[in-house]
Amino acid sequence: MANFAKPAGPTFSVEVYQNEYLPEDGREVHAVVTVTATGGGAVLRGTGPSAAVALMVDCSGSMDYPPVKMRNARDATAAALDALRDGTHFAVIDGTHVAREVYPGGGRLAVADATTREQAKRALRRLSAGGGTAIGTWLRLADRLLASADVEIRHGILLTDGRNEHESPEALRATLDACAGRFTCDARGVGTDWEVKEVTAIASALLGTADIVADPARLTDDFTAMMETAMGKEVADVALRVWTPAGAVVSYLKQVAPSVEELTDRRTEAGPRAGDYPTGSWGDESRDYHLCVTVPAAGLGQEMLAARVSLVVPQPDGVAQNLGAQGLVRAVWTDDLTASTAINPQVAHYTGQAELAQAIQQGIDLRKAGDMDGATAKLGRAVQLARVSGNADTAKLLAKVVDVVDASTGTVRLKAKVTEADEMTLETRSTKTVRVKK
Repeated sequence: MANFAKPAGPTFSVEVYQNEYLPEDGREVHAVVTVTATGGGAVLRGTGPSAAVALMVDCSGSMDYPPVKMRNARDATAAALDALRDGTHFAVIDGTHVAREVYPGGGRLAVADATTREQAKRALRRLSAGGGTAIGTWLRLADRLLASADVEIRHGILLTDGRNEHESPEALRATLDACAGRFTCDARGVGTDWEVKEVTAIASALLGTADIVADPARLTDDFTAMMETAMGKEVADVALRVWTPAGAVVSYLKQVAPSVEELTDRRTEAGPRAGDYPTGSWGDESRDYHLCVTVPAAGLGQEMLAARVSLVVPQPDGVAQNLGAQGLVRAVWTDDLTASTAINPQVAHYTGQAELAQAIQQGIDLRKAGDMDGATAKLGRAVQLARVSGNADTAKLLAKVVDVVDASTGTVRLKAKVTEADEMTLETRSTKTVRVKK
């Protein structure tokens, strides 16, 4: 493990957990890579990096049903403004089938201080519900506004209560592709009339978080926490750079904690035999990644460096800033059966967590499609995996959708009546994982 300080920001470290031993014909190397950023603290001292935030508030007609939903959204946005650090650039966007600048207007961003916060709150009071939903237009306006500021951190917060009915899925996908890497975005669905896969896809593409706020009264607490987290970010656009030797290739790379996020297809080439995988913005935090590398066959007793993982911030000129931490993944071929067949505990844990997320999503899809036997089998497997991994939060969510007969065997019965909120909460939070005890 290497560990170096980066001036005026957190210190990054990389740890690798793996079983490096392979049988004679073994070619697949698995490792859990833990990345930790610590000791930034600049934000707490009031000297955090320059940042810009765009708040996108759904103002479509459905936000008036019930009317308290719109009021809660206004209050939550006002609370988020209070959590802005002085000097942060910001804008508020009214989202319907078109996107409109609420504050400050004129295609620009305001700079947070007591005066601009109060002006923005006054502008919020004029928000009213009416119109359709075209989320791509909100994101494109946010992108234009955020790009107008010369800042280090760019972030969006998006709230919706309905389905994206006024633009095609293809149009939204094209917008997400265009905005990816330009800013991060947290997405929230309020109530139960929105589409989980749409909201989670937005957060996934823009490397943010997704969640449900089934009760609009909880929006203020959620928005405050989201903004405080955003204000805690100190390094933007961090990438995991994975180098592999000749003949070795990355089979997959996925984030596995604090949530499951597939990164394999997001690779951008970074020189001979190296690729960068985006991870978004970092404050003081730790995340785990599951790396699988396919290596060339080798003889007993041979060993090789299967991969080198480092942290970089890609720059426009193509010369990346190295954050000074790296981890090494090794492969050693042996005829010791005990050594070569052992599964590293971290790898085993996160393999189960990824399967847990998939089983929940498949189970809910099958239930919606009317395949109750298939849904029972998948959700039963999810209950079993949640028990084995100690994922108590997910186990509690599953217990609202199925009656657990025997968690150890995954024997369950689908509940006859399940509230929409409970099912959507389980689906939205299915990718949240529990950290392995190291």
